[in-house]
Amino acid sequence: MSSIYYHTQRTFSERIFSQLGKGKIHARRIYAHWMQKGTLEGLEVEPQARALLDEIVSIVDFSLPEHQVAYEEDGTIKFLVKFEDGLECESVFIPMKSKNTLCISSQVGCKMGCVFCETGRMGLIRHLTTREIVAQVFIAIQKLGLRVDNIVFMGMGEPLDNFEAVADAIDVLTDPAGLRFGPSRISVSTSGLVDKIDALAERVDPAVNLAVSVNAPSDEIRRKIMPVNRTWDMAALKEAMLRFCSHPRRQIFVEYVLLKGINDSLECADQLASYLRGLKVKVNLIPYNPQSRDRFAPPEAEVVNAFSERMQSAGYLTMIRQKKGQKIMAACGQLGNLHLRRLHIQRESGRMTNLLT
Repeated sequence: MSSIYYHTQRTFSERIFSQLGKGKIHARRIYAHWMQKGTLEGLEVEPQARALLDEIVSIVDFSLPEHQVAYEEDGTIKFLVKFEDGLECESVFIPMKSKNTLCISSQVGCKMGCVFCETGRMGLIRHLTTREIVAQVFIAIQKLGLRVDNIVFMGMGEPLDNFEAVADAIDVLTDPAGLRFGPSRISVSTSGLVDKIDALAERVDPAVNLAVSVNAPSDEIRRKIMPVNRTWDMAALKEAMLRFCSHPRRQIFVEYVLLKGINDSLECADQLASYLRGLKVKVNLIPYNPQSRDRFAPPEAEVVNAFSERMQSAGYLTMIRQKKGQKIMAACGQLGNLHLRRLHIQRESGRMTNLLT
């Protein structure tokens, strides 16, 4: 049985035809109606086609994972999506003044090990499938009734480490016959996987945005807080960003988590400004958010403002990320479940023991 959430309208209708030898037109109608309305009620067909419609529906999986919802006073909504194998991820709906953003996950856990990120402390448990990625968006829109304007792959996981599933999910999300998100309304975040940045540029629509977690002005600092820098240093990362920006429709959001006493000085701002020279970027400053076990602290507001002003004076459009969802652990860097990691290790240990006995 094939889940509809793996498919664009074209691939869905082709899959149905390959199984039935007919039904392409009706499969396209089913796809559009379900993806846009979240139900098949109200789908009108000719009486003689009802049997074909029922046959198509009978071989398609429309089911969704379970979900639980937490609400914050500021309007932020975090929902936990639990999959059939008992693992789970978290997604966050962030209301804004003009447009609402949905932050979705691409993995359960993450192997990148960024020291300021709760998800990174989980390690990688597994990749999400295309179905599981798309389901997060479908749940938000059709089950929770939320108006989603923008989608950011900035939840749990390194999206480019799960490249094929994420790229396929973008195809589904941007299908004009389905969920109908414009490519410019989608942003993919990365900690700096240089080879996959190049692959993304080749694979997706040029209007899809790239967000790069730079988080440091120098290799010396970045190596200490982001292990990926030991594989691809900042020079290699900049070259990849320059290649990505070579298309006139592409832009990059630079994400910069401010850690008190580590990367928040005016000297760091000057170094960052120098590093970004020549790139088409917007800079998002993110004061560190508290986690289950804090190793860091956010800078004082005046330090954050001074850093922002220094970047703006250097010619960069710079924004300070609003603190939303902290109480429900939904803010940037807070997503994760260390207990789930322990359960997974115990389960895998038990499985290996059974295999060896």
